[in-house]
Amino acid sequence: MPSAAEFAWLIPVLPLIGAVAIGLALISFNRTINRLKKPVAITLLTCVGAATVLSYAVLIEQLGGAPPVEHLFVWASAGSFELPMGYMVDPLGAVMLALVTTIALLVMIYSHGYMAHDKGYVRFFTYLALFSSSMLGLIVSPNLLEIYVFWELVGMCSYLLVGFWYDREGAAHAAQKAFVVNRVGDFGLLLGILGLFWATGSFDFQGIAAGLSSAIESGSVPLWAALTLCLLVFMGPMAKSAQFPLHVWLPDAMEGPTPISALIHAATMVAAGVFLVARLEPLYSQFPFVGLVIAVIGTITCFLGASIALTQMDLKKGLAYSTVSQLGYMMLAMGCGAPIAGMFHLVTHAFFKAMLFLGSGSVIHAMEEVVGHEPILAQDMRLMGGLRKKMPITATTFLVGCIAISGIPPLAGFWSKDEILGQAFNTFPWLWLIGFFTAGMTAFYMFRLYFLTFEGAFRGEDKALQSNLLNASGKAVDEDEHSHSTGVIHESAWPMTFPLCALAGPSILIGLLGMPWNSRFAIFLNQEEGLLMAEKFSWSEFLPLAGASVAISSAGITLAVLAYYLNRIDIGQVIAARFGTINDFLSNKWYLDDINEKIFVRGSRKLAKEVLEVDAKVVDGVVNLTGLLTLGSGEGLKYFETGRAQFYALIVFGGVIALVVLFGVLAPPPV
Repeated sequence: MPSAAEFAWLIPVLPLIGAVAIGLALISFNRTINRLKKPVAITLLTCVGAATVLSYAVLIEQLGGAPPVEHLFVWASAGSFELPMGYMVDPLGAVMLALVTTIALLVMIYSHGYMAHDKGYVRFFTYLALFSSSMLGLIVSPNLLEIYVFWELVGMCSYLLVGFWYDREGAAHAAQKAFVVNRVGDFGLLLGILGLFWATGSFDFQGIAAGLSSAIESGSVPLWAALTLCLLVFMGPMAKSAQFPLHVWLPDAMEGPTPISALIHAATMVAAGVFLVARLEPLYSQFPFVGLVIAVIGTITCFLGASIALTQMDLKKGLAYSTVSQLGYMMLAMGCGAPIAGMFHLVTHAFFKAMLFLGSGSVIHAMEEVVGHEPILAQDMRLMGGLRKKMPITATTFLVGCIAISGIPPLAGFWSKDEILGQAFNTFPWLWLIGFFTAGMTAFYMFRLYFLTFEGAFRGEDKALQSNLLNASGKAVDEDEHSHSTGVIHESAWPMTFPLCALAGPSILIGLLGMPWNSRFAIFLNQEEGLLMAEKFSWSEFLPLAGASVAISSAGITLAVLAYYLNRIDIGQVIAARFGTINDFLSNKWYLDDINEKIFVRGSRKLAKEVLEVDAKVVDGVVNLTGLLTLGSGEGLKYFETGRAQFYALIVFGGVIALVVLFGVLAPPPV
């Protein structure tokens, strides 16, 4: 009987078939297909559901001890050169397949409720299926070149989904920003892949690692070139996984529909970068300097995202900067030589961050009943408050997510984040210190989000506040849209609450698979390393570090309770009064967007204008001058075309005399 892994190639193909079929039908019979919302949803849910079942079958086989499976075929050949393609299934890939299909399926169920009244419902579902297929194809890819193909497909789908509401100026700009920033990283990735192939003659992960090591030992590749190639490849994950300074696209990507925000931030696009770094661990582990660079960039990203999240009033952007920070933790683990810890945090984070984003979508969906469909109002926490009593399921699951991401035991985030901090403490203590303080900031800003949204009095019917927020954003106040208020906020329908409840379970329990004294997750991914981790485990090391982590998280939660629940201190006023410069610095997102605008956007426009001037005055001038000379010479020479032989003989005679005189002048004097 064939194993499930033999059919693993169907996992990305099934959603692809559904997306292509619906997409072609949408192009050919637009009006008819747009009216068939339920059949389309059932078709694509069936495709993704079948991929989910097959993914879990593959995972169960791998858990049972089945060996990794790799099937290749020659895609292109020239002489002795052969380029293989195919698919690969191993424990790491099995975990990612199960994770991505689970989150994608729940997001599609949620989207049925969230996008029910959107005119682009069918198009959105088609994009979702194509996006899921691209990420699944990336996971099963057996070499760097095939990964690059699916890497670009993931980028294309993210562009389509972030800019889904293309008639909104903000969404169009966000999609362009995401596209351009990711092209920067992808250009580095492509150069790195080609360079590694030049150095090793292979696209295979193990082949590249072994080949580069041999090339350095033989002297055919200098060390500086090997380091450069490794860092060029890392530029791809830097952009995809929103690492400093290429993180700027991710918060703006919130302009897309909330379900896609959950999918991008949890299990697809941002996970691709961390996954690729984990795949390249055999290569990166040879170069401690590369690990240090990755760890430093991850730490900067971790602190940057958390610090900016402290001042955000937009619910989705607060969660977006939270994702940036958590991705920094994952990269810190990768740089510390602990890919298992980084992947474990990726898995736990995927569940509670998907739940948090879908919860925010439930809140925004309800807020639109009161403030209209203007995102600036529906997503601003200053207009929320008191929603826990009206939306108990959303509030409860959101609270579970806040506790999990804050690192409070026994929820999932504690085990994965604490493992990263422990690895950092043993490898780079100074980076651990930054990550340690960031954990306290995380707990504070997450409970700030919760209290502003779900506790206190409801502020959404304050018309003066609505007008002030619109005026501050530069939006004109539309009295027809914002003068009425139904005043009815209610819990979302079951297609939106069911995924929240389904994600709450793993957010609470899945961390127990990674307890450091018996990490089943680590043993599954790498049995030797997992057993070694259990053998080296020491309560005397674990308890102080874990206790300190819980203590600083508890301190952050306590401060949030005092400031936003009990209202004992007005922390915003205190910081604005005493630390105004720091407050402005964080509110303006470290001024990184302004710097990018000034240097890259305005700078490129200025350069383009100067190039245009050169083109107009120099290039066009030379071409025009050539044309004028041709016209002038032709105009003058036409008078010599008389048709008289005597005149032509006179010209020849004159030319001979001129040549004699010229040679006489230029001839050297006699010695």
